[in-house]
Amino acid sequence: MNPIPSPEEIRRGETTDVYFVRTMEVLRKLGKEKVRVKAECFVKRFPDAYEYAVLSGRDEMLSLLAGRSLDVLAMDEGSLFLLEEPVFSVEGPYGEFCEMETAMLGILCQASGIATKTSRIRWLAGDRTVLSFGARRMHPALSTLIDRHAFLGGADGVSVVRSAEYLGEAAQGTMPHALILVLGDTVEALRGFDDAVAADIPRVCLVDTLQDEKFEALRAAEALGKSLAAVRLDTPSSRRGDFRKILREVRWELDLRGFTHVRILVSGGLDEEEIGSLRDVVDGFGVGTCISNAPTVDFSLDIVEVEGRPFAKRGKASGGKQVVRCESCGRREVVPEANARGPCRCGAPAEPLLLPAMRGGKVIAPSLSPRELRSRVIDQVRRFHARREGR
Repeated sequence: MNPIPSPEEIRRGETTDVYFVRTMEVLRKLGKEKVRVKAECFVKRFPDAYEYAVLSGRDEMLSLLAGRSLDVLAMDEGSLFLLEEPVFSVEGPYGEFCEMETAMLGILCQASGIATKTSRIRWLAGDRTVLSFGARRMHPALSTLIDRHAFLGGADGVSVVRSAEYLGEAAQGTMPHALILVLGDTVEALRGFDDAVAADIPRVCLVDTLQDEKFEALRAAEALGKSLAAVRLDTPSSRRGDFRKILREVRWELDLRGFTHVRILVSGGLDEEEIGSLRDVVDGFGVGTCISNAPTVDFSLDIVEVEGRPFAKRGKASGGKQVVRCESCGRREVVPEANARGPCRCGAPAEPLLLPAMRGGKVIAPSLSPRELRSRVIDQVRRFHARREGR
């Protein structure tokens, strides 16, 4: 048996928690599998000190429900949302989605975690380049999933060939330490790269393999001159010392000798704190584990209506809900569905954020390109911080 379940196995419910299988056994025995319910998905606690999260994976989640007798309202893919806001509701015979719950939540939890973490990194990096280098930290079957949601969250590019093809982007990356070690010298590896690789690929030299980063950066710049686009420091934390000081030294020596065009890129176990503290001395970041191993956004799916009657477990608000947002004052609020058409407290119109995404098992939500979704996320995060800072 392949340890990676196929899409068909997932859709058949073979990746569900067993208690859902036993639930269906009970309901079928009682003839209750067609009891109509409404369930809502939301988050009650964010990871770390997150103030928002990004909904990612919605489109893949909808594909699990396609062809079933279900109606879904959902926020748009790439929407920024807050705690306790339902991001989607599903309505129909409970037996139609009971055994899909595990997979539905699994998709959203991981995908939204990656997109949210990347959106935070994107904000901290400012106008610096952010590349997703995290595929090697997870099973290869997950590489495109990781890169898709990292790109949606704001990464400028990805390193994996298949991921880039899926996104319609060019794969980003130049040389590993291995090339330098095989050839025995940094400049020899750089010259070999320059001779062999297509001219439209930027020449970026890794300068921390054998010698001091400053001197290797200068050797690389003197060897290629104007053709050298950047140097990359992948220096592990155990060898960095004062990394900021090293980077400033490299920049000084390059500029002093007229190599102001050579950008400086850094990678190697970077996290949010380092990205925020280094962005003024570098031109870009390659971020790996911090993205691929991002904390999940822990969604829950709870029944809130049974046969049209508000009914929920203790601790949950019963009845269908809507999330409304006022573009005028920025207020967001969770309200009963019946009150969703009213104006905001400021008197301006309030727009609903849960929109028809599936009707009778047919997906009706509009589909955007990865680059369009990425722009949506970046814009929402920018507006979130502007409102928080009173701008």
